[in-house]
Amino acid sequence: MDETSRILIVDDERHNIKILTDLLRKDYKIMAAKTGEKALIAAQGPNPPDLILLDVMMPGINGYEVCKRLKADSRTLHIPVIFVTALDASDDETRGFELGAVDYITKPFKPVVVKARVNTHILLKMKTDILNRFAFLDGLTKIPNRRIFDITLKKEMLRAARNKLSISLILLDIDFFKKYNDFYGHVEGDDCLQKVAKAVEGCIRRPYDFAARYGGEEFAIILPETGIDGAGEIAENIRHTVEQLKIQHATSDVSDHVSISLGIATILGHRDVVPVDLIKTADACLYKAKEDGRNRIFPELTTEKILRKKNQIENGIHNYLAITKDV
Repeated sequence: MDETSRILIVDDERHNIKILTDLLRKDYKIMAAKTGEKALIAAQGPNPPDLILLDVMMPGINGYEVCKRLKADSRTLHIPVIFVTALDASDDETRGFELGAVDYITKPFKPVVVKARVNTHILLKMKTDILNRFAFLDGLTKIPNRRIFDITLKKEMLRAARNKLSISLILLDIDFFKKYNDFYGHVEGDDCLQKVAKAVEGCIRRPYDFAARYGGEEFAIILPETGIDGAGEIAENIRHTVEQLKIQHATSDVSDHVSISLGIATILGHRDVVPVDLIKTADACLYKAKEDGRNRIFPELTTEKILRKKNQIENGIHNYLAITKDV
């Protein structure tokens, strides 16, 4: 088995945790939690598990509720959950599967059964991860593509609305990239895109922050639970990092080297604000950054401004200047 695979054991009985740990620690890295609350924290942490063995009957948040919350969160949605419980009624088993569990083991469990099912689901997850990596990866830059960006933004905005959390979106593109391609050629242009993509991804620190190639020379960064100040710091770090690459750009009208312009949209999660609203807002701010001279950042519109203009314009937000005229 892959020694880097992590398994989170969740059980309020120390004895049960010890039995499962002794059974599996030879092949996996073991994490443990005695409550549902701690399980959720561990699953959302910087080193999330590859599989969760979850007891159903626990004080506080029970296993069913833990599974429900895991599957409602884009950060933990794809972690497979196996219920390990004394409940063996068919209704209990059905409920577990309906909530998104991949398997159900009843206590007292047989070690050989536990190991076989854990091994099976770890292997399935590894294969799924590999397939997803290729399906959702941009072939040129090797960072996530537009398809997975759209999926991720939708999930994160739903989570932000549900929990009343801030979420920020940064859109950026390379200044005068068409001139770069025309002057240096497409091979050098591809190399430039790869270097910028690597620089952008390198500025993303938290495991649930997300950078993708949005299209052409444009990139997007989703920053859950991040306000305008935090998004601004990350945007400036990205701008500075790309600038420090010192990629020659003799035909740029703003710099001797490759530079980028960035637009930031930040909102407090709201059920009436959908992904296209946030994208249009960030794109409008990106347009303003270019209009103001490029190689710079332009900040956000608030949720209130987005909703106000959305009520006025059938097709949503079209650009920052039009919005701010009547705010």
